[in-house]
Amino acid sequence: MALLASRSIFHMNHPSANWQTRFIQLATDAAGDDGAHDINHLHRVWHTAVTLLADYPEADALVVQAACYLHDLVNLPKNDPQRHLASRQAAELACRELGAMHFPADKLPALAHAIEAHSFSAAITPTTIEARIVQDADRLDALGAVGLARLFYIAGRMGSELAHPDDALGTQRELDDKRYALDHIAVKLATLPASMQTEAGRRLGQERLEWLYEFRGTFLQEWDGR
Repeated sequence: MALLASRSIFHMNHPSANWQTRFIQLATDAAGDDGAHDINHLHRVWHTAVTLLADYPEADALVVQAACYLHDLVNLPKNDPQRHLASRQAAELACRELGAMHFPADKLPALAHAIEAHSFSAAITPTTIEARIVQDADRLDALGAVGLARLFYIAGRMGSELAHPDDALGTQRELDDKRYALDHIAVKLATLPASMQTEAGRRLGQERLEWLYEFRGTFLQEWDGR
């Protein structure tokens, strides 16, 4: 699907279309065993970015595509104390690898910024339209049904519990999404739609958040035995 989506941005005979294969190969070579940040995640981020690009014809689609596929070249676990540095390390690695492939040198600074700014933990404000699109596309993959699956997958890898046994919604305690997976909806995911940088990103983010709220309501009923 992502490969087909790219045809709306790059004519398949255009030299730019050939870069996608190289991006995918770089990402595949660097991939670890994290199923929430695998090549399928990267395909989804690019596919979403194509949707967002439709509103911004002035954006450099090649920079966006490169950042979508290479933003997780360095992927540290969510509970790693150096997690906030991963996007900077990924940007450095991406620029080094693409530079050796003779990627257009004038596009490397924009690519580096888009990769650095995509990360929630890095807290870097995106200042270009390319970086805004990549950040939104990546964050949208944390919401909705796929986002929910990724949430519990990551929580399982971290050894988190599903939810607090007596106060799953966290009304009488401090939320802790490292210990309780369900807390992550309120701690982080609920904040994402308002942080989106594009109008389409905010709309899609809110739609996917509403779905998560519906899931949480059903979960709480079953968790409490009602």
